Amino acid sequence: MVHWSQESRRPNSVWAKWFIAEVIGTFFVIFAGCGSVVVNKIYGLVTFPGICVTWGLIVMVMIYTVGHISGAHFNPAVTISFAIFRRFPYKQVPLYIVAQIMGSTLASAALTLAFHVTPKSYFGTVPVGSNGQSLFLEILISFLLMFVVSGVGTDSRATPGVGGFAIGMTIVLNVFVAGPISGASMNPARSIGPAIVRHTYTGLWVYVVGPIIGTVAGALVYNLIRFTDKPLKELARSGSSIFSGIAK
Repeated sequence: MVHWSQESRRPNSVWAKWFIAEVIGTFFVIFAGCGSVVVNKIYGLVTFPGICVTWGLIVMVMIYTVGHISGAHFNPAVTISFAIFRRFPYKQVPLYIVAQIMGSTLASAALTLAFHVTPKSYFGTVPVGSNGQSLFLEILISFLLMFVVSGVGTDSRATPGVGGFAIGMTIVLNVFVAGPISGASMNPARSIGPAIVRHTYTGLWVYVVGPIIGTVAGALVYNLIRFTDKPLKELARSGSSIFSGIAK
């Protein structure tokens, strides 16, 4: 097993693999998830439950596809939270965030080319109610997401192989609850990419601040209730893949 502290000293070619994996993973998460939104708005064929399931399925699929390469973050808030709790090296945070925003932006551009996107069929996230209401919801659902990620991905006692499924189902549930109000972003990259391509920045700060606060809080609470006889310094030496193992 190779820890991230050792991985960070690998050659640039390894860093490039992580970067490419995060770009591709985030691209298809946004392409499929936001694609279901735009298809439903234009053609009315997907339905709201279909959108919820699509988001959960694509995240699960990409976790199992590239999780063993990059750790399958796909989300700047998750990357930042891992770094804060020393499960990911700080110097790799900018690389991952750039990759995630790039993947989201490219996916949003692809959707714009593939469909006739109008303001009514915008596939980004805009608060339906007040900014405060959406901020509150984004903090709560991001907390739950990171709490689950911490449980299935950073605790050696978790059942092996179920991380992708558990995280995917969490996203389905979160979209069901918060989707009609905030859009259930949980991910700054998910909101920034469409905003850049479609030039729609209404309430964008909510989807940057909310997920970061929520994920940091979720990781903090899980670390506080984690039952172990090891000191926190020793716990923090493990890796940041959402799998039980570490990206190799």
